[in-house]
Amino acid sequence: MQTSKAHNFHIPVMGLGFTIDTPLKVAKYGIDSVVSIIEDELVEEMRRLHCLNNNIEYQEIKNGSDDHRARRITAYLNLMDNLVEKQLEGLRKEEFESGSEICKYFELLPEEAELKSLFISMQNMKPGSEKIKLQDRLRKSIKAGAVDVNIMAKADRINYKTNGEELPREYSDALSALRGFALSNLSSSLVLSAGYNPLLYTYLESFADFFPDKNGTLRKKIILKVSDYRSAITQGKILAKKGIWISEYRIESGLNCGGHAFATEGKLLGPIMEEFKQNRASLRQELLDMCNKNLVVKGFNQLQNDTKLKVTVQGGIGTAEENKFLLEYYHADSTGWGSPFLLVPEATNVDAETLRALATANKDDYYLSHSSPLGIPIHSFRKSTSEIQRKARIEKGRPGSPCYKKYLSTNTEFTEKPICTASREYQSLKLKQLAGMKLQREIFDQQFEKIVAKDCLCEGLGESARLKNEIQSPHKLKAVAICPGPNLAYFSGTFSLKEMVDHIYGRLNLLGSGKRSNMFVNELTLYVDHFKRELNEGHGQLSKIQHRHLQNFKSNLLEGIEYYKKLACNFQRESKTYITVFLDDLSLLRQSISRELVPEPSEVPV
Repeated sequence: MQTSKAHNFHIPVMGLGFTIDTPLKVAKYGIDSVVSIIEDELVEEMRRLHCLNNNIEYQEIKNGSDDHRARRITAYLNLMDNLVEKQLEGLRKEEFESGSEICKYFELLPEEAELKSLFISMQNMKPGSEKIKLQDRLRKSIKAGAVDVNIMAKADRINYKTNGEELPREYSDALSALRGFALSNLSSSLVLSAGYNPLLYTYLESFADFFPDKNGTLRKKIILKVSDYRSAITQGKILAKKGIWISEYRIESGLNCGGHAFATEGKLLGPIMEEFKQNRASLRQELLDMCNKNLVVKGFNQLQNDTKLKVTVQGGIGTAEENKFLLEYYHADSTGWGSPFLLVPEATNVDAETLRALATANKDDYYLSHSSPLGIPIHSFRKSTSEIQRKARIEKGRPGSPCYKKYLSTNTEFTEKPICTASREYQSLKLKQLAGMKLQREIFDQQFEKIVAKDCLCEGLGESARLKNEIQSPHKLKAVAICPGPNLAYFSGTFSLKEMVDHIYGRLNLLGSGKRSNMFVNELTLYVDHFKRELNEGHGQLSKIQHRHLQNFKSNLLEGIEYYKKLACNFQRESKTYITVFLDDLSLLRQSISRELVPEPSEVPV
């Protein structure tokens, strides 16, 4: 399957099931999207569904069979690859008639795209041989959007045989998922997120597709999701020393994004993008030289001298003007639009009940919680059925969830074999421990809330796909967990794919009537709130490490504000009123930060 960059935006991975078959819905229009492959049971269920829907013979890969996890992933990715190619074949055969899929392909393109201009020219031509020639040229230009996959590096549970014997390390969750992608027919990218996993990085060396072919090109590429430049260059060098090239750095806002929130030490998206902009060329050359040097040592082909290093960005983008600014000022190769596509039934898997709740939600319904068993803050939705179920269990005196899939079982505080902190087993043991500690009521309540906040994500983040596609779950858990970014609060209703794409390119405005600040201000506000929470958690008692961290946090926020003040003169597409409001917002936030004093470190260890 051939792919090309028809659009300058992509749809990032969302949850376990929300984008699990998004490529089958958008790739035929040239739109890139990312699939989560961590949940192999759901992957197998979706493969069965799409085989049946397309009259393809389905042969089950049973749980517990040899290397079932990797084989399921490979089979599903191969199926998507084949189905997208068939979609393109059908598209190319269509007549250029109003309402046709082939016309939709070109109508969705950005206005500045050369193919869009050719399409418009073709439509205005009179019937004849020249028009037919141009139509043939347009048909041949149709390429699919990428079918990329995501692996959370730290979600790497050790697996066991049915008799309880531990399987070899290459059968762990992350490594077997990597193997499933590496052995597939796809020529696309692997998105590595959620931290550094040395074993996973080393395992990349086992597969030839991650190394250059005789022409110096890569069949499978690496996209590294990062939150700052330091992380990018550190991990880039680690992989370059293995001869592995990072084709793209996908910069994500630390707080103004969906899913898990990896807050930086007060470093904001604008300054981070600026650092990439200023150092991109030197970073590319340094890593290319290092990578090629190690490829020679390993006896592999070298990368071409013109090998590109892409930089993309996602998190909180809400308007066409913001989208353009990121592309033009920072020279981003693409922007990620995630949470807004949850309101696009054509593109994502959101069940009817959750979709209605999202479409009518307000700003207070979105919040940062401690519900993730990974111990990382995660964006949550108060009206989700999973959150309603979690609270009901607490009221019944039975907090915690049954734990069937155990993907996030990492805790060994009470057991030899890891269990999940969202499980009923763990929360029961932890609450018994808490009850015996004889704490003051206020401290007890705080600790209690931290324990029972954890919720099941293995089931919750995949259940919506089952409900929407009427797939019977093998378990009794039906509640849906969803983790949209706070930016979704500014969108109300449900939209067609065309409407959302038109919004991204400025042909339509889907934002509600409520006030929405610039994306940089929205992220800064989230960081100011986060800073205040961290400051208050110390109750005035800080260690030297905590004191240094908070001082750096405050300093980075203030430096970020000064950067944005200077940046405002580059807002060429915005009105004077907009720029004035932007600067006023920055001044108010600066005052808010300046009032917060970081206490001196306590002499007593905290």
